[in-house]
Amino acid sequence: MRPTRRTFCAGLAAVPFLRPGAASAAPLVPLTARHATVQLAPEGYPATPVWSYDGTLPGPLLRAAQGSRLSRRLVNALEVPTSVHWHGIRIDNAMDGVSGLTQAAVPPGGSFDYAFDLPDAGTYWYHAHTNSMEQVARGLYGALIVDEADPLEVDRDEVLVLDDVLLDPETGRIAEGFDNPMMRSHAGRLGNLLCVNGRFELSLAARRQDRLRLRLVNAANARIFVLRLEGMSGWTVALDGMPLAQPIPASGDIVLAPAQRVDLIVDVTAEAGAPAALVHRAGDGSWRALVEVAVSAGGTSAARSAPPPLPPNPRMTVPGADSAEPREMRMQGGAMRGMESARHQGELLDFAALIARGQFWALAGQAGRGDDPFARYERGETARIRLVNDTAFAHAMHLHGMHFRTLLPDGTQGAMRDTVLMAPDEVTEIAFVADNPGKWLMHCHMLGHAASGMTSWIEVA
Repeated sequence: MRPTRRTFCAGLAAVPFLRPGAASAAPLVPLTARHATVQLAPEGYPATPVWSYDGTLPGPLLRAAQGSRLSRRLVNALEVPTSVHWHGIRIDNAMDGVSGLTQAAVPPGGSFDYAFDLPDAGTYWYHAHTNSMEQVARGLYGALIVDEADPLEVDRDEVLVLDDVLLDPETGRIAEGFDNPMMRSHAGRLGNLLCVNGRFELSLAARRQDRLRLRLVNAANARIFVLRLEGMSGWTVALDGMPLAQPIPASGDIVLAPAQRVDLIVDVTAEAGAPAALVHRAGDGSWRALVEVAVSAGGTSAARSAPPPLPPNPRMTVPGADSAEPREMRMQGGAMRGMESARHQGELLDFAALIARGQFWALAGQAGRGDDPFARYERGETARIRLVNDTAFAHAMHLHGMHFRTLLPDGTQGAMRDTVLMAPDEVTEIAFVADNPGKWLMHCHMLGHAASGMTSWIEVA
């Protein structure tokens, strides 16, 4: 077998690298994209037909040790092409799952072998990356957990995948209209039913003073969750899989944009029988339970001290960010403001012509993924991008293949992430070491925005 580019260029020993159709020593575990039916709405409402990995919603929880290698064979039992993106993993480019950029979409009845190393511990996820706006909304997503070498001292580790689904309450079916121009040009496709781990009402059981690790994943198409702890106190210990240098008390709002993750260490402080919950801020400003916790007696007798920080992942520093030349990526378009013009499929078009093509947004004057990258970087170069949100809506900007740090006004660097939430009129600078060769997508993870123009890419030599 041929070595990967990474091992070839480094002059290291060759490592087996799987391609579509390549034979492996043992059969790969299948991950099948197929039709399924689940009870998303409360009992009494019709069940919901979904697209699913292996028949569950979310798809199966994939779990592996840091430093190990994950392999799965995507089997497409749907009637449409699909692919899988392994969100947040610093992965070989050929395994990134972006149809049209890193691989061809897997046709109905076809398969594709994914195999890649897991260099970083943390909370990640996987989802469809062909016509993502529809395929993720129909249920093609799941959580991927990479465990640290030494387990944390917690009583339980809970993975909570948050979603909102737009349902027809009469039929229980996921509403059509994925090309709805109102949704695409505004905040995105927002659902009318919130669910966690594919359930309308999720309840956990815990004892007073139990310590839990809560891994939150926002798999929603466009919803920004604003969360709080009730009857629990806790700390944020990781964002987008990457450990914080020090735990931060989670005493206020926890904001989770589409595609973002947060790891919390929480202690159950409510008395037995008293309410405890992860609550969210509803549209009317009220706080409502998203995940209820049934508290019983019998836990430890006293509160515990603050947890230590998680062990750092490799390559978390971004040297030379101050001296790196910034490149500006301006977000344009959408309802309320629009834009004068942008390039689309090689043509410079005004806003009316772009709308006629279903393109409501642009990044740096380009609507949709163009033939040329937004930027090219030498391998190992420190990249700096100035994100400017000229629109009237928020955007969750996601970079594939690498994590970045935000550059704060005081000259320090913020947490390491792969997705940053940009408020209207906000300006944020990010910096990262371009150490992963290949073509990497950069796009808004409000998936309707990405499908309507807010998609770009960079290239690392």
